[in-house]
Amino acid sequence: MVLSLQAFQRSLPKSTVDKLEKEKMPRKGGRWWFSWRRRDFPAEERSAQREKTPAREPSGEKTDVLSSEDDAPDSPVILEAPSLPPLPPAYTPTYKKSLRLSSDQIRQLNLQEGANDVVFSVTTQYQGTCRCRANIYLWKWDDKVVISDIDGTITKSDALGHILPQLGKDWTHQGITSLYHKIHLNGYKFLYCSARAIGMADLTKGYLQWVSERGCALPKGPILLSPSSLFSALHREVIEKKPEVFKIACLSDVQQLFLPHGKPFYAAFGNRPNDVTAYRQVGLPESRIFTVNPRGELIQEPMKNHKSTYERLSEVVELLFPPVARGPSTDLANPDYSSFCYWREPLAAVDLDALA
Repeated sequence: MVLSLQAFQRSLPKSTVDKLEKEKMPRKGGRWWFSWRRRDFPAEERSAQREKTPAREPSGEKTDVLSSEDDAPDSPVILEAPSLPPLPPAYTPTYKKSLRLSSDQIRQLNLQEGANDVVFSVTTQYQGTCRCRANIYLWKWDDKVVISDIDGTITKSDALGHILPQLGKDWTHQGITSLYHKIHLNGYKFLYCSARAIGMADLTKGYLQWVSERGCALPKGPILLSPSSLFSALHREVIEKKPEVFKIACLSDVQQLFLPHGKPFYAAFGNRPNDVTAYRQVGLPESRIFTVNPRGELIQEPMKNHKSTYERLSEVVELLFPPVARGPSTDLANPDYSSFCYWREPLAAVDLDALA
């Protein structure tokens, strides 16, 4: 009771206080000053209880029970009714906690195409109502999605990318905002996937909205973060060095939302070999997987010796990311035979042993 007053400034309900008194408070017993009275009291009490309590036989049988004096003609007769069989328990539905909505529940939300604002609220007696705001994105079944990492891909490095933007320092790769903006104008959707902890969601959203370059901002899209604590995320990324475990599971889950055997992911940007492993697991071809180093050098997986930049890639964005808003394109239907992949000259064969 004292803890309730100190923590919540409210007293416990009276029913709870009475229950605690019955369970925790010692029961009061009769005490007498004289020992002879204390010795005789239990015997008298037992005899009185025997006179008041009639003898009973096992339930289920109808018997006549007489009082303790059988020779008394006016002794009362107590008839015990047979006990009824227990009723079967009524059917009660069981519920299970789930974070996934069914198709009917999603249909009832009346979502519009694009971003939809939602609010989750939980009300408790002592802590009031807590609210959490989020976004639900509704995309078409044939939309093309571009995956982008955050730390080391949009920012120049992993560690300083957390600290310097909070101090007002722009720590973003040069040309990435303009490139993403041009890709988005061609009709592609962006999905940001990071191994950051879920507790940094507001911080990450604010940073992505803050980044701008020459009047261009990063495209809006869902931000998928690791549903774990900050220390668990750091342990998985720094000590275990397996951030791809979360990304593979997360991206595979998103892929199942589209048509069976569909390939919604078109290209991906990362900064580590672990990112490349995760992107390969979800069916992305190596020709559309790009990695960037802290110096801003962009590398395409099949041509690791050829280094480019975000600014140079934006010059050929029409070839690598053909527009989808103008209608279906043969380059998207058969990307291996597109103008960029089929008609380009193959790389010259180089004998590395001769150069050594």
